[in-house]
Amino acid sequence: MIKRKCAGCGQIKDRNEMLRLTREKTTGNVIVNPNSKIFGRSAYLCYNKNCAEAAIKKNRLQKALKTNISEELKGKLLNES
Repeated sequence: MIKRKCAGCGQIKDRNEMLRLTREKTTGNVIVNPNSKIFGRSAYLCYNKNCAEAAIKKNRLQKALKTNISEELKGKLLNES
């Protein structure tokens, strides 16, 4: 089992239990990467709205991915979580 830390709450969980966000290496776009087939810098979130809100509010996703997060992706994360 490979463990990862949630960018929202800081809990360490198995990476298969978390949502993976990846900044694509070639284009620099940030996408939701459920099957881990796309390479690039990644950040993980628990599957709950509180973690997504905390990560966005405290800019933890931007820091982890070293890029800006679009408003469209922020809205998508808050609605889907």
